[in-house]
This record gives sequence, structure tokens and C-alpha cells, in this order.
Amino acid sequence: MIGADLRLVPAKPYRDPGNYVHVSSRLAEEMGAVWANQFDNLANREGHRQTTGPEIWHQTAGRVDAFTCACGTGGTLAGVAMALKQRNPAIRIVLADPEGSGLYGWVTANDLSVTGSSITEGIGQSRVPANLEGVPIDDAEHIPDAEALDVVFSLLIDEGLSVGGSSGINVAAAIRVARKLGAGHTVVTVLCDGGSRYQSKLFNPAFLREKGLPVPPWLN
Repeated sequence: MIGADLRLVPAKPYRDPGNYVHVSSRLAEEMGAVWANQFDNLANREGHRQTTGPEIWHQTAGRVDAFTCACGTGGTLAGVAMALKQRNPAIRIVLADPEGSGLYGWVTANDLSVTGSSITEGIGQSRVPANLEGVPIDDAEHIPDAEALDVVFSLLIDEGLSVGGSSGINVAAAIRVARKLGAGHTVVTVLCDGGSRYQSKLFNPAFLREKGLPVPPWLN
């Protein structure tokens, strides 16, 4: 839309030289461009440590009991975790993970094995990005697509919020954490993607049926 030179590459694991992270690195070197390297550039999490984390602390007046969100680059969870734990080590940090990602197993059992798959985009990893290294994470929640979709549709119908799959994963995990903590606790997450980006998937009955996922009555 704004004249960018967009290079589409096949989905390949990180160990493959054709993985988009490696491709972008080579392109930047060839073109003499700046390579953001968002997964392993610690400026990513540092930005959230300096801004998002303090914002959450101030807007809750320090009354926050847990924070949860999914990880793509890991920057949001890592930076917020570092900021909140610095202010109150008792705050629980919970990583939300879709199926087909190894981060849930990494947090709970130090095992990056991957099983299943997910229709969500931009979150989940088969490796630990540098942004997540050394970060205080207390627990993780494994959220299947069907559970995330229920939340996406509920947020739209009941709250008037049109969000995407990553936000659905985040809120589903926040609900789980809230139920475990019990009444009277404050659990924070982020709505990181809008629903308009997923019209051909999350809001497409044919796509949902093809994937064996629930289709809400109002979408039929």
C-alpha cells in the first residue's frame, strides 16, 4: 500500500536457511539496509520494559497480580515481566502459547518439542528468542484454537471489541489465570491485533469448517 518491496518466503523452521529471519538478514546485508532482527534484538524488550510495563503499573495503581500474553518475538512479555517484577516480585508472569509452539513446554518442562498446529499468526516459537532469555516467567498456558476463537467471538458480541487470534489467545489465558487466582485479583493482558486483518480466516465460515473449528450462529 505504501510502496514497500515485499518478499514472500515459504514457511520454514528456524534451522532452515530459508526461514524468514535468515532471509531478512541476508537481504539486509546485500542491500546495506538496517536489519531490525526483532526476535533477538534486546532493544525490543527494553522498549516494553521502559514503557508498557510502567504504563500497566501506573494504570492499575500497582494493584496488578498477574500479566499474561503470547510471544512472537517475546519482547512484550519479557519487557513487561522485567518492569513489573522489579516493582513487585510477587506478580505472576504467565506465557500464553498456541498449539504448534514449543514455548509452553519450555516454560513448564524445559522442553521445546512442538506438537499440533494453530491458525494464529505471528505468535509461537520453536526456539527461545534472545528477548526471552533470562526473563522471570512463572508459568504458561497452552490455548487451543477453539478456545481462543470462543473468546474472539465473545469479545465481539459481548464487548464490542473486534480482535484477532493473538488477542484471543491472550484473553483466553488471562481468563484461565484469573480463575486460578480467584476473585478479587487483577490480571492484565494486551489486545495486540484487530479483527479486520483476519476477515478471510477467523470470520470466514468456510475456512473455519475446513479446519474443524466452531462457527458461531451469527456468522452462518
